[in-house]
Amino acid sequence: MSAGDKSSTPKGEVYSPSADVIAQANVRDPEALRKEASENLEAYWAKRAEELTWFKKWDKVLDDSNKPFFKWFVGGRTNIVANAIDRHVRTWRRNKLALIWESERGEVRTFSYHALAREVCKFSNVLKSMGVSKGDRVTIYMPRIPETVIAMLATAKIGAVHSVVYGGFSVEALHGRIEDSESKVIVTADGGYMNGKVIELKKIVDEALRRTAAPENVVVVRHTGKEVAMEAGRDYWYHDLMSMPLVRTSQRCETEEMDAEDPLYILYTSGTTGKPKAIVHTHGGYQVGVYATFKDVFDIKEEDRWWCTADPGWVTGHSYIVYAPLIAGATSVMYEGAPTFPFPDRWWAIVEKYGVSVMYTTPTAIRGLMRFGHAWPNRHDLSSLRLLGSVGEPINPEAWRWFYKNIGKEKCPIMDTWWQTETGMFMITPMPAMTLKPGSASRPYPGVEADVVGEDGKPVKPGEEGFLVLKKPWPAMLRTVYKDPDRYVKTYWSRYPGMYTAGDSARKDEDGYFWIIGRVDDVIKVSGYRLGTAELESAFVSHPSVAEAAVIGLPHEIKGVAIHAYVILKANATQTDTLVDELKAHIAHEVGPIAKPETIEFVQSLPKTRSGKIMRRVLKARALGMDEGDLTTLEE
Repeated sequence: MSAGDKSSTPKGEVYSPSADVIAQANVRDPEALRKEASENLEAYWAKRAEELTWFKKWDKVLDDSNKPFFKWFVGGRTNIVANAIDRHVRTWRRNKLALIWESERGEVRTFSYHALAREVCKFSNVLKSMGVSKGDRVTIYMPRIPETVIAMLATAKIGAVHSVVYGGFSVEALHGRIEDSESKVIVTADGGYMNGKVIELKKIVDEALRRTAAPENVVVVRHTGKEVAMEAGRDYWYHDLMSMPLVRTSQRCETEEMDAEDPLYILYTSGTTGKPKAIVHTHGGYQVGVYATFKDVFDIKEEDRWWCTADPGWVTGHSYIVYAPLIAGATSVMYEGAPTFPFPDRWWAIVEKYGVSVMYTTPTAIRGLMRFGHAWPNRHDLSSLRLLGSVGEPINPEAWRWFYKNIGKEKCPIMDTWWQTETGMFMITPMPAMTLKPGSASRPYPGVEADVVGEDGKPVKPGEEGFLVLKKPWPAMLRTVYKDPDRYVKTYWSRYPGMYTAGDSARKDEDGYFWIIGRVDDVIKVSGYRLGTAELESAFVSHPSVAEAAVIGLPHEIKGVAIHAYVILKANATQTDTLVDELKAHIAHEVGPIAKPETIEFVQSLPKTRSGKIMRRVLKARALGMDEGDLTTLEE
């Protein structure tokens, strides 16, 4: 790739794909694919669905007779595991590696598709022996280990519904999710490793179950070897169950035929306030959406080594660690621990060791690694990489450039994807054959119609900020909020009738490229001027001393609201009063005098959700001495 000529590109730098990237791309002409989808939406998605296995083909692609409760592939019979596992073990892929796992301590385990299928069948039989059947809920509260993937697939295989809870969440978060989902079984581990420390998961499960009607059974994976309390008649060791004579000798389990609209999983969103929402995704449409986007956006080939650095406990892990890569027959790398343990080159060592060719991570992680400079990645051979990806929040141009230059060595296109827990799949995203603009999520994926509208619901002019909406249904969309359909309608469909409201502000340039600004409520109004927090934070990070920043607005006698900034410095930077003045001048220069912050506080960390979103309401509550509200979704 090469940077475009700024003189001929009003919006700034543009990076065009090389001839080799275009020639090898699964989608060489993204515009032709968009045209095909726009001319006949249902025919386009039917064509993609036909690439997968169905027990019975659908009668109707899309049923929109009861908006906004859309249904996809109506009458179709399927099971996502039939596509993620079963179909591969009937081909040469049975002996292909499905998963390469490395622990934080360096332990390595690998699973072929055949081996993974065997373990999934065995654990499906374990769950069935515990009385779990179609429609029952299973809570999975685990570290980033292979058994997490096995438990998810085993639950789906028998038609039950999994609720994965991120292993860093608190007792309160776990308790609420178990109670709300009315789970029949909990799958956990004695603990997990992060930054060299043991996270005591079983202890947290025990405390959570003291506060609610206990599920019938708790399955515990022995991972750390740490001694844990086991309650007789309720708690069982995973390895004991998997070696029971009945399970050991019966390594087959029939995959349950599901209706396309049967629920596959529920996943609780972080939300900014109030009770987390349990988003419902189904077997049929979800599998089509994640498979198509994975294949097209990350250009997956048989020989690729794919690494999504996320945790299975959030939607990126569901869609692009577990389901999409397996449906596509890919080989995935999975790493348990922290990116900087024991040194800041752990990720780059993994890329080199396993020959990772496509890597998908978060802007938060990129900025965190930027703090340590380029010497760490330069210690390793990263030549196996051919594509990079970003997810979780808008990536600021400075982080984009660092990632492109120091990790991609100026040859790897960056797929900056915008999507949500609710959407299930990528919605606005480039593809490798497209021209890229640092900081832009590019254009809607084929079959997705997105727009930016004003308060009146009408499209705004190019370059103007507005509300991001989706105007057509898509297969992987959420179907409802678990046990609360009214909340589903009110939250997503009531503001602009007929349009899905994403809750993000954005702008669209004259080329049709989308620039995601941030959550609608992440706007500060100073002396009548609206300033986006993402814009301000990006300006901070463009300073050579700053690794990350968060800004909030606090009451001010004269301005009404004044800007307060929290800044994380790079490892080689020193905190001084002079630097404070320099940063204030930098912001005034980059954004304007009105954006000059009132105060700048240097911090070591920021409150974030696991997906990397900064919880500014927590910073604001702390600054004002107010109740911080629900903290269960914070990463730490």
